[in-house]
Amino acid sequence: MTQATELVPPSGVLLIDKAQDMTSHDVVAIARRALNTKKIGHCGTLDPMATGLLMLVIGKATKLQDRLMCEHKEYTGTITLGVETSSQDAMGDVIAEYPIEGVTEEAIRDAFASFDGEFDQIPPMVSAIKKNGVPLYKLARQGKEIVREPRHVEVFGHQISRIDIPEIDFVVQCSKGFYVRSYAYDIGKKLGCGGHLSALRRTKSGLFTVDKATTVEELKTLPREELYGRMLSLQDIADLFASQEH
Repeated sequence: MTQATELVPPSGVLLIDKAQDMTSHDVVAIARRALNTKKIGHCGTLDPMATGLLMLVIGKATKLQDRLMCEHKEYTGTITLGVETSSQDAMGDVIAEYPIEGVTEEAIRDAFASFDGEFDQIPPMVSAIKKNGVPLYKLARQGKEIVREPRHVEVFGHQISRIDIPEIDFVVQCSKGFYVRSYAYDIGKKLGCGGHLSALRRTKSGLFTVDKATTVEELKTLPREELYGRMLSLQDIADLFASQEH
């Protein structure tokens, strides 16, 4: 009997639907085992609370990481009004509570509309941005807060799908580097009652959508050959880039 030949991992992009309560690094670690390769990166970190589209670049496709990360993103989320947290999302400690009586649907729609287009956004203290080589989230754990430089971002469009105060469900299309947590915080401030991001899902990045993605459970359990078959090849990516330019 001849010994089975180990499959050589191809190069390409694998779309993953990240589950809640795991880091983007956790997904990469699972993929390294599942695909039997160490050369894997991801495009755009998702917080543990968030679910949705995480793009893994494998082998030679790691050279496309910067290009893929520059694409516009789409998220669905929920803002809970009246409560501010240390992380601007549901993972943080409650730091302030405000009354929400008097907040109207018209005021909510106006607040969202005020953040359409280009503006400067102050990133959250709990983020991977580095100050003197140290990620801000590590400084935050030490109880430190520093002045953050505003970042120029853009909202290309938004939709409000449900208003059931204190909760607001929304969809936002935005540029690279946009923090949806800060968006939720800023909208809460605009309304005068505070708020935090209580749910988040990335549904789209550039031309790629989460409905085409492999779940984390599938990544753990599917045969390696099938996972290889789900990867977008370098030629597939080149064709998509070409179609985008026309």
